[in-house]
Amino acid sequence: MSTVNVVNIKNENVGQIELKDDIFNREVKEYLLHDVVRMQRAARRSGNACTKTRVEVSGGGKKPWRQKGTGRARAGSNTSPLWRGGGVAFGPKPRDYSMKINRKVRQQALSMAMSARFQEGNLIVVDDFTMERIKTKDFVGIMNLLEVGNGLIVIDNAHENLVKSSSNVNGFKVLSAEGLNVYDILLHKKLILVQPVIESLEKRLSA
Repeated sequence: MSTVNVVNIKNENVGQIELKDDIFNREVKEYLLHDVVRMQRAARRSGNACTKTRVEVSGGGKKPWRQKGTGRARAGSNTSPLWRGGGVAFGPKPRDYSMKINRKVRQQALSMAMSARFQEGNLIVVDDFTMERIKTKDFVGIMNLLEVGNGLIVIDNAHENLVKSSSNVNGFKVLSAEGLNVYDILLHKKLILVQPVIESLEKRLSA
């Protein structure tokens, strides 16, 4: 078991909590993180680029001019890719870019990403992150107290005031425990966990 300090939103130490080593302090394999990030980014690609082939563009049917005797090159249809307004040869069509990675591997990568932040000293556990009002200035003040300039905040339930207060502050993102993923962890320098989240993450990643 590894131990980490628990602080409040004023950055005052209020206790300690034990973390499971097989989830928060395991060996980090960069190739696994790379594979999962590639999978996540590929899944976000829309894949809806589409061009028309020569059978899909309007026109065609009639031969533009006779085969011989005009002095011009032979032409069978004005839908040829060689013609202006013709079809596109080998152009993009709608496709699915998603990749498949086994659930166990995704779980391992998620625990490795959190382990990387813990081993760097960039994992912060907060006992509670309740904000009394929606105020960006208040959120920025809390982040300054916690000495965080870029971070991912993981919450256990609805924190509407926190979500709305942080929404227009660059470098910060708020996610639920269910939505936690490798890409967002690696994208932010600090990982801030609200204390009740730890139990749900350990249960999720131990399954």
